[in-house]
This record gives sequence, structure tokens and C-alpha cells, in this order.
Amino acid sequence: MPVTVGEIVEGSISKLTNFGFFVELPGGESGLVHISEVADAYIRDVRDLFKENDKVKVRVIAIDDRGKIELSVRKALSQAEGPTQQAPPRRRPAQAASGGGGFEDLLGGFMKKSEERLLELKRNTESKRGGRSRRR
Repeated sequence: MPVTVGEIVEGSISKLTNFGFFVELPGGESGLVHISEVADAYIRDVRDLFKENDKVKVRVIAIDDRGKIELSVRKALSQAEGPTQQAPPRRRPAQAASGGGGFEDLLGGFMKKSEERLLELKRNTESKRGGRSRRR
């Protein structure tokens, strides 16, 4: 029985690789779960979570022209659990510390820090050259 895009099926892991694992689907077909489709969090190695012959529920996310099947564990989990709450958008550290601010505020802060660094660098290099400019 051929699988269709969007369908959630259960299969067993047939081979683990560095970039993901292959799942043997019902009907003799097999598909790839890329490491980026295993979980929402960073996964260093799929062998930490799975082993061969484990049963796993996957969602068919694509079937290309050559018949290769792309699968996703995380999309199958999110579909099974129902709609999840979206995470708030990420903020840059500079924005989080200053309480937001616009582009002009960020640019102004950068310019101020840059001028201070240049002034300090100039003072340090002049003192090492013998201090021709300030000492008389």
C-alpha cells in the first residue's frame, strides 16, 4: 500500500546514519528521516535517541520524482499532540538588555562604543611611541 504526503505511519528503523535514519514502512517501502526532522531541539547524534529495529511514528512530508520518501518524527509528534503554542520571537541580546529600542538606538550605542575603543587605542599607541603629542 503506497503512502501519501501528510500521512502518519508507523515503521521500524532499518539503518542509522550520521545524517538521520531510514525507516522501513508498511508495504515494503523505506524512507529517510533527516536529523533535522527528529526533534525541535539540537540533536548531535541520532544514536543517542534511537537504535535499529525501534518502532517509530513518522509523517510523510514529501515524495520526490524518483520515489524517495522524506519523513519527519517531529511533525508526527506535533500532529499527534495537537496544536502547540508558538514560542515568542527571539530577541537579540542587545535588545533584551535595553528593553527593545529601535535601530537608531542600537546604531547610537554601537557608534559610542566604537569611538571609545578608538580613543583608547589611540592613547595606548601614542604612549608606546614616546608620547610626542601630549608631553612637553
